[in-house]
Amino acid sequence: MMKLRNILLPAVLSLLGTAAFAQTGRAGIEIDYNAPKDYIVAGVDVEGSQYYGVQQIINLTGLQKGVVVTIPGEDISSMIERIWGQRLFEDVAMVVDSLSAGRDSVWLKICIKERPRVSRWTFSGVRSGEKKDLQERLNLRPGREYSDYIKTTSVDIIKRYYKEKGFQLCEVDVETQRDSVIKSAITVNFAVNRGQKVKIRDINFIGNEHVKDFKLARSMKKTKSNKIYNFFSSKKFNEKEYVNDKKTVVEAFNEAGYRDARLVRDSIYFVEPNRLGIDLQFEEGHKYYFRNITWTGNSVYPTETLNQILQIQKGDVYDRVTMNKRLFGGGKQTEYDISKLYRDNGYLFFQLTPVEMNIQNDSVDVEMRISEGKPATLNNIIINGNDLTSEKVVRRQVMTRPGYLFSQTDFERSIREIASLGQFDPEAITDPSKGYSIIPNQLNNTVDLIYNVTEKPSSQLELSGGWGGNTFVATAGVSFNNFSTQRFFDKSAWRPVPLGDAQNLSFRFQTNGQYYTALSASFMEPWLFGKKPTSLSLSGYYSKMTDSYLTIGILSTDKMYEVFGFNAGLGNRLKWPDNYFVLYNSLSWQTYRLTNWYNGYFMFNNGTSHNLSYTLSLSRNSTDQQIYPRQGSDFSFSLQLTPPYSLFRKHTFDAEGNRVDVASWKDVTYDNWTSQQRYKWIEYHKWKFSGAVYTKLIGDLVLMARAQFGYLGYYNRKWGYSPFEGFQVGGDGMTGYNTYGSEIIALRGYENYSLTPTVYSPYTGTTQYSGNVYDKFTVELRYPVILQPQSTIFVLGFLEGGNCWDDIRKFNPFQIKRAAGVGVRVFLPMIGLLGIDWGYGFDDKQNGGSQFHFLIGQQF
Repeated sequence: MMKLRNILLPAVLSLLGTAAFAQTGRAGIEIDYNAPKDYIVAGVDVEGSQYYGVQQIINLTGLQKGVVVTIPGEDISSMIERIWGQRLFEDVAMVVDSLSAGRDSVWLKICIKERPRVSRWTFSGVRSGEKKDLQERLNLRPGREYSDYIKTTSVDIIKRYYKEKGFQLCEVDVETQRDSVIKSAITVNFAVNRGQKVKIRDINFIGNEHVKDFKLARSMKKTKSNKIYNFFSSKKFNEKEYVNDKKTVVEAFNEAGYRDARLVRDSIYFVEPNRLGIDLQFEEGHKYYFRNITWTGNSVYPTETLNQILQIQKGDVYDRVTMNKRLFGGGKQTEYDISKLYRDNGYLFFQLTPVEMNIQNDSVDVEMRISEGKPATLNNIIINGNDLTSEKVVRRQVMTRPGYLFSQTDFERSIREIASLGQFDPEAITDPSKGYSIIPNQLNNTVDLIYNVTEKPSSQLELSGGWGGNTFVATAGVSFNNFSTQRFFDKSAWRPVPLGDAQNLSFRFQTNGQYYTALSASFMEPWLFGKKPTSLSLSGYYSKMTDSYLTIGILSTDKMYEVFGFNAGLGNRLKWPDNYFVLYNSLSWQTYRLTNWYNGYFMFNNGTSHNLSYTLSLSRNSTDQQIYPRQGSDFSFSLQLTPPYSLFRKHTFDAEGNRVDVASWKDVTYDNWTSQQRYKWIEYHKWKFSGAVYTKLIGDLVLMARAQFGYLGYYNRKWGYSPFEGFQVGGDGMTGYNTYGSEIIALRGYENYSLTPTVYSPYTGTTQYSGNVYDKFTVELRYPVILQPQSTIFVLGFLEGGNCWDDIRKFNPFQIKRAAGVGVRVFLPMIGLLGIDWGYGFDDKQNGGSQFHFLIGQQF
């Protein structure tokens, strides 16, 4: 058809040119078409031009004064064809306007009719988000000319867009209408009828005698049938992905040793309205096995080292897929491969080609041909897109430096560190198509690396009201997660505050009037002095609770509970065992002041306690990002210590309250001590462990498994457990207001603190919370709904269990309270993490059962 068009078009244009000259220009001008004649062009004019300049159109023909043309002839036909080829005009003709007196010079006129201009492009039958996507794909601007070519290509693009979404039967009508306001303009509307989504119901595999249907179905990444094991996968049919999946399904045969397997026939048909059936027929061929594997060209690493990584022995199934993964990568993140071995040591230009040397019966000999090349040195490290964040913030995260040898592991780690920074879109930086570029130069053995970051809002503003403790609590807070103290005195940087150095500055205030007030402030510098990954954190806080109840009109300060505190800490990234480890040291001071406080909270109601403690924390975080990690792990272990004051004491009190000296701390009894005497300086050692592992199952479906343990111990059994710093287990892990003195542990499916044991206190004559040991185990299945810089939304299902004890001697890790449920998480940069869960507690009829939990700014 294209050949026929190419033959007919010049012929038609030639006839059009001849027809044009068959007309006469001015009266008396006649052209003898049986006797072509050469003329000198004396001038050229254009008629009908409205949007294009006269000279612009003349330039398309190549005509100029003094040029000799043959009329009629091929010259004129080719000129008209060039104008037609611009697709800008509905009609084109060229006429002789006049001849010279000697009839050897000619004045020509180009007569055109321009295509209508489009004043407005509109869509109907589409959603707002789809409209934006279509506008970007079509790139149609007002004022553009309208043609059949634009109509056809636009309809094709729209149909392809909806076919990618599963609407295979999409129809598009193009409606044009004259614009009543703008002269010679039209409006164009694309009326879209998406129809219903076409989904796949059945995929039938034919001819696979030795490879199971399930394995073939799993190998097709984007083409899924309506089977139960594809519950979390999309069933829509995408023609482009279907072509790729036909290749991967053949690889499933190759993985089983059937190197000659091929797809003989495939057919797609409707089994019911909007439901497809797919038949795939294969020829398996024979099964093959590895025999001899040899290496050539390897001088850097011996054959034994390469064979250890390849892990293929003589007689193994001839699995080309696994072989290629161990040669070139593409397997699990923890698996090493030959290519990465070389690239980690600078051999970026390394090449490896496996060649089948001999195939005899069912055995295959393979020769691995290596071209090592020379090590590549890093040249330019380029960072693009950091419009707000200082470049030094990104550069200190990357492990690639100019002058270093290229390392694939360091490059991948740099991508991970940027994604985990919190200032940039983690999905964008990890996208190979736009997040980064590797530009090698084999002539001088160097390589340039480009990191394309995408800024996202990171500061958070909190203005909220909530119900807690039978009262309404108002909260106002702000967190600047990209603060810059270096630009503090730069007036131009205050918009509204200086940003760009990835420091954190936050303030938070909560109150409901006289009943409750809390104020906190914190600052964190991730790179102290800017040269080493040593973090500095400072925080201070104050909270006060009274016995006022606004709901019933009681204003009183007879009962009061106050907490003052300050914390300073230093964190260092370690090099051993690996550089994922961080060692954190902190020193904190707290003062608890109780005045006639209520029973049931702490071991005493009146008095002041001081808490001076040192915390040592070791953590390792290798997750790929913060908000929705897909792989990696996050482990932490901490030990918090106070001085063992009771071990230094050599006095006690008698029944009348008189001080009595004793020989040793072992002789001290606390039966006659008042709460103020006993707990003025509290003492304890607090051990905590938390470990979470993230495993990517299928696509973005992630399994998260977490275990937690906490123990608040004592130095002296006679002194006993600390009245503060214990654990309260159960519920959502939140209250309507923040308090200090205990650690809130969420366990969904149960009411708040309901799993916390209570013990009798002689100082209050009542029982109070006494959670000194806890454990907790969680398994979550997560799936994202939206992963965008503006918002991240994912749904989850969970199984959870845990418990709390008042004494380490009662601890039983198998005596847990179980729960299960579902939930959703929404992360908004300006607000933080929001969530709602429904959980069902199975093991406590009074406090368990069906429970809804809300959360702000934390994860379970």
